[in-house]
Amino acid sequence: MDGGTKEVTASDGARGHTCPTLLQERQLWGDGFERLAGLDEAGRGALAGPVVAAAAILPFDCAQEGVWAAVHDSKQITPSRRERLAEEIQAQAADWKLGEASAAEIDAIGIAPATRLAMHRAVLALDPPPDHLLIDWVQLRALNTPQQSFTRGDQRVVSIAAASILAKVHRDRLLRQLHTAYPEYGFAGHKGYGVQTHLEAIARFGPCPVHRRSFAPMRHQAGLFGEDQPPQSY
Repeated sequence: MDGGTKEVTASDGARGHTCPTLLQERQLWGDGFERLAGLDEAGRGALAGPVVAAAAILPFDCAQEGVWAAVHDSKQITPSRRERLAEEIQAQAADWKLGEASAAEIDAIGIAPATRLAMHRAVLALDPPPDHLLIDWVQLRALNTPQQSFTRGDQRVVSIAAASILAKVHRDRLLRQLHTAYPEYGFAGHKGYGVQTHLEAIARFGPCPVHRRSFAPMRHQAGLFGEDQPPQSY
């Protein structure tokens, strides 16, 4: 890839694997990189709320034990387990940061650019900056930092799995807070995703300020736009 970006797909030897390892980190540590930031997002496919990205830097040359042996793709872990792991990751990581892109920003620029924006913000918040990025799926071409993009990275790379947990826990907390402001939509339960009860609430009450009005299900359910404004994919 251009600009030091490499995309690693499932055909590169990880098809079917669901337990992340430190293989990628160890290779890069051996190449002289020290601050490796794993990056992942949460909320890309939701109909409401921000998309949240997290960047997690593991301690240099750490072993896969303790919390680093316990992290998995955030979607494969119970909410209570995610909460506990997030606290341990924050306590033991060399550094970690969060970035967000709001529903309004998603509507303005699209979900893919907004996801990159949230990740960009998380990376820029790291101090000192990372010297290599390990990213789930996305490529951050606007950054000159060397990077690798992985298909199903949260299932393969410990740094990315750690970031996925931090992003998911933070976003779930944000949606629980939004539930107190807009209880009629049930955000605490579905976290803004397009489940039937959420779609029914949108049809009944209309969208609230944190809904992503450009998403296709919002347009189809609530008739928000005219035919000349295409919906965002998600």
